[in-house]
Amino acid sequence: MELPQLIIRTAGENRRIDAFGDTMILHLGADDTDGRFSMWTEITPPGGGPPAHFHEDEDEWFWPMSGSAEFFIDNKWKTVPAKTAVFAPRRSIHTFRNPNSEPLEMLIQTMPGGFEKFFSECAAEFSKDSPPDMDTIVKISARYGIYYVEQPATT
Repeated sequence: MELPQLIIRTAGENRRIDAFGDTMILHLGADDTDGRFSMWTEITPPGGGPPAHFHEDEDEWFWPMSGSAEFFIDNKWKTVPAKTAVFAPRRSIHTFRNPNSEPLEMLIQTMPGGFEKFFSECAAEFSKDSPPDMDTIVKISARYGIYYVEQPATT
């Protein structure tokens, strides 16, 4: 039986992926963890955040490292301070946003791994000279079991 190998990845070795107005700094991806999980720092600009969605296949957890974050939970927004753990089990409708005047840095993990593959495909669409084709983004998302939902109008 082959024993697993220790992986050490320094800050300079991380991969940067830009999509949806956010930056993913990939620390460990599915290729590193034999598909077990992915771990990255997400940098979200002020006011930014993804549309409400759910994942069919991944559990996702969040750890705001700098500043507060707002999470959409139970049809309302909840503010959480830095260094608060937030867990979104697969199939739960969720989103987050940055209420701060500075970029929000959040450590995020998904289990199983592979979220970076979805983000990379979307990054290719966002890197085009023209605005991204959102129908293409929705199709890419569906291939990865990620579906967007209409968020109820709340404050």
